Amino acid sequence: MSEIRKIKPSLSKGTRDFLPREVAKRNFIFDTIKSVFRKYGFEEIETPAIEKLETLTGKYGEEGDKLLFKILNSGDYLKDVPNDKFQNQNYKELTNYIAEKGLRYDLTVPLARYVVMNQENLPFPFKRFHIGPVWRADRPQKGRYQEFYQCDADVIGSTSLLNEVELTMIYLEAFEKLGVNVTIRMNNRKLIDEILNISGIAENKTAVITLLDKLDKVEWKGEKGIEQQLIALGLTQSKTNTLFDCLNSNNYLQFIEKSVNTEVAKEVKSVSQFFEKESRVLFDPTLMRGLDYYTGTVWEVRANGVQMGSIAAGGRYDNLTEMFGGQNMSGVGISFGIERIYDVMEELNLFPTTISQGVLLLFVPREEAVEAFTFQQVQALRDAGIGAEIFLGNVKKQKQFKYIEDKDIPYMVEIGENEVKSAIFRLKNAQKREIMGEFNMEQLIAKFSKTQA
Repeated sequence: MSEIRKIKPSLSKGTRDFLPREVAKRNFIFDTIKSVFRKYGFEEIETPAIEKLETLTGKYGEEGDKLLFKILNSGDYLKDVPNDKFQNQNYKELTNYIAEKGLRYDLTVPLARYVVMNQENLPFPFKRFHIGPVWRADRPQKGRYQEFYQCDADVIGSTSLLNEVELTMIYLEAFEKLGVNVTIRMNNRKLIDEILNISGIAENKTAVITLLDKLDKVEWKGEKGIEQQLIALGLTQSKTNTLFDCLNSNNYLQFIEKSVNTEVAKEVKSVSQFFEKESRVLFDPTLMRGLDYYTGTVWEVRANGVQMGSIAAGGRYDNLTEMFGGQNMSGVGISFGIERIYDVMEELNLFPTTISQGVLLLFVPREEAVEAFTFQQVQALRDAGIGAEIFLGNVKKQKQFKYIEDKDIPYMVEIGENEVKSAIFRLKNAQKREIMGEFNMEQLIAKFSKTQA
């Protein structure tokens, strides 16, 4: 028998394991946001983690396409590759032969595919939410991972701008429930197009928007750094000056009214009027959102008081379903960045202290002979709907209390021969290790039924 080679366990970069307490905290975020989605009439769907590459490519811009995780075809994936493709070393051409599928980059493009394929069975306007992992071959750093969860809500098949208002309200309510103090920045891609036209920028619009989207990133050195990149792209100094004059307008809404066509101004004002007295919502002409498919309102949400990029984002997209051969149904959606929200809540200590309390009582048998009796008592509590557990590990008290501490179990009961005979149990506060009184099983059930109600 050949010797098994030992491998040191490690994770793929940009991915993470989650401990039970971390999972409980993540579920707290998911459940909080889900409750708001459902309140506004959104229904949950699921789509595969794997999509055809033809579904994913060309939807996120050139920069996004580079970050797609591609899956090699099964078996001998090189058998159909012509020799000249190897010699040319063109990775795009080679990909067409060796990879037909990829991991989803976001939840929006799969949604468009889903709607086109299932439209006969869906109510329109279709309001859906979806929570699931997505993958991007990005450079891992704080708040940025290669595998992470998105939490999206979208409306498909309605052009009403009240959808934008509702989705902004969802952001406000969800973050208020989570206890995260945020600023919601909004803009409109039609307005951005108008600003580019005013600045005399007719070509390379996508490249310009991609650069402007990096204005607030430290490594790009702000306006000066972006200006240098724009000039390198071929823009004149005059055009970049006009562009930044537009973007730096002090009174944004007044600028919209004076500088752009009436339809764009009307669209922006019809949304902004609902948030005139809301200090958490800011209309910002420098907000771009780099994804190619956005056509109208765009959002970006940042947590106040922490060094972190955007923790949520979204926008309106008017032609995504058409890309899949379906009728052109306007869509608008928002996304919560779960990983970053988690990191923000950890840094600001915003998670409730009782978040992982599934079990209220730990029963500890003092010896093996009383384990069966102890198990019966635990089961009686469970049958009454009360979270309880029996400790079947090392009987040393140090181990027991470490177990209680690690699992945040608030109460414990030790079982010995006296408890078996009397069926009376001494309840201890597990943290303070103080006796709280003596109870029979009926009394324990009555006490903790009120606690979990």
